[in-house]
Amino acid sequence: MKALDLRFRQQRVRVSENRDRALKVMRGRLVFFQVIACLGFSFMGLRAVDLMVMQAEHTLFPAAESMAESSVRLDAQNDAAAAKTRRANIVDRNGVVLATSLKTDSLYVDPAQIIDKEKTAIELAKIFPEYTADELLDKLNLPRRFVWIKRGVTPKEQEAVLNIGEPALAYTQEDYRFYPQGNLTAHLVGRINREGQGVLGLERGVDDYLNTQSSDKVTDGSVELRTTIDARVQHILRREVGRAMKDFQGKAGAGVVMDADTGEVLAAVSLPDFDPNNPPNPNAPEMFNRFSQGVYELGSSFKVFSTAALLEFKKVGMGYRLDAREPIKYGRYKIHDYHAEKRILTVPEVFMVSSNIGSAKMAEQVGTEKIKTFYRDLGLMDAPNFDLKEVSAPLVPNPWREINTLTTAYGHGIAISPLQLVRAAASIVNGGYLVTPRLVVSSPEDIQKSVRVVSEKTSRDMRALMRLAVTEGTGEYADVPGLVVGGKTGTAEKPSKNGRGYDRNRLISSFLAVFPADAPRYVVFVMVDEPKGQKKTFGYATGGWVGAPAVGRVIEAMAPMVGVKRREEHTPAHDIAAPLKRYVHYKEHER
Repeated sequence: MKALDLRFRQQRVRVSENRDRALKVMRGRLVFFQVIACLGFSFMGLRAVDLMVMQAEHTLFPAAESMAESSVRLDAQNDAAAAKTRRANIVDRNGVVLATSLKTDSLYVDPAQIIDKEKTAIELAKIFPEYTADELLDKLNLPRRFVWIKRGVTPKEQEAVLNIGEPALAYTQEDYRFYPQGNLTAHLVGRINREGQGVLGLERGVDDYLNTQSSDKVTDGSVELRTTIDARVQHILRREVGRAMKDFQGKAGAGVVMDADTGEVLAAVSLPDFDPNNPPNPNAPEMFNRFSQGVYELGSSFKVFSTAALLEFKKVGMGYRLDAREPIKYGRYKIHDYHAEKRILTVPEVFMVSSNIGSAKMAEQVGTEKIKTFYRDLGLMDAPNFDLKEVSAPLVPNPWREINTLTTAYGHGIAISPLQLVRAAASIVNGGYLVTPRLVVSSPEDIQKSVRVVSEKTSRDMRALMRLAVTEGTGEYADVPGLVVGGKTGTAEKPSKNGRGYDRNRLISSFLAVFPADAPRYVVFVMVDEPKGQKKTFGYATGGWVGAPAVGRVIEAMAPMVGVKRREEHTPAHDIAAPLKRYVHYKEHER
């Protein structure tokens, strides 16, 4: 019995030990699972806090976050590309910088990080007066992580922004296109947009070349776009066109100076103009290029071409006579002279007194087909090939009737740009070779006199006639002693606003000149749109009163700069117009 009782007690002890062991294991497992559960709930709680508080702006504007990331990637790509290429400088023929790229700081903001948007907008408006506080507040309320405030911020503006004390305002460095000459070459050089693409002038015309140059070569100056522009002559031309506009209360003006042999444009002006560093709306009137894009009926300047056609094709002498006693009647049309001579005129007299009747009869004798072909050969019937894309095709009669042959002889019924007029005139006076207008310096091999439009004799005769028009005719106010100026006035009535006929009170007044007339170097043109007659001009606003004095001032000022010396020993007896005076029998004429 004792043995049995001892065995039972031993078994009970073992059972008790096993139960205690099992309870310990169970308690351990419960603690383990409780710890795991606590950690899990803690993680989920922290994640909820992170999503609801720390990353609230990301969850509210997921598209904006994606946009910001894209912007960062795009900026990185642009920076990499910019490191390899840089937009080339544009300079004038003497190396004066007309356009260059500068490294500048541009201000941007992360709207989500702004603490007080209204206060920030007000403070920024004080620094950047071109924006209102409301406009800036609209920017700060955009659902984006990256918003431009201003590109190309000055150091003074940067200091003022720093004083605001808003950490969400930051800077990034980028190229800023700067135009040191401002308005001076606005229509020639043009400008680029915010994306760095040329949108006007040479910046647009040769955009591919300017935008693909090695950054190192642009920086060290070994690559640049050298133009035919002379900033000194450009300044003179702009000053005198502006003065003529002011003196005669004109609404607009234009001018061109061209090398008669090469077609290189030394200066070209369109007024009103603009500052490319702070351009106006693209549709603003000052953005319009009047010297190559605007087309006008330029009046009697066209007589240079109708007279040259008569001399070239009919081989007449200077004593050839044309009857200008009566107006020409053609159907319902009537052609008359501004100040009628009412007599038979020689060729020099027709040109000198600017007879519409005589010029119309010249074209009539040449014939419609020949005159049209001649105008086309001179580039007067098609849009010119030019380094600017702001060019327009002329307005040509279609269909071309016999009456158009008569009216275009004195510059009515056909509208061309000042650039076309100057190019055609240069081709007449330079010995008779067609020139191509140029704004970018070319190699001598690219400038060849190969296409003849008139003979050397016709060219020489036209220079003499243009000189006569200055010494004895309507262009006397363009004369500059010692510089042998030749030229032709142009006065044209503008078409009526109602589309019926012409308005005698709205004129295009201009003057076309060549100097020196006996050895042509340059062709100069000045035009004023809708000038008003003044007391000092006895109420006249014609080309002889408006354009001729302006051209004379341009020539006098630019001659020493381009190396044309005055001929102090030059006398009327040695003048190329002297032999023509024997064909002139009447000297009372309109200026």
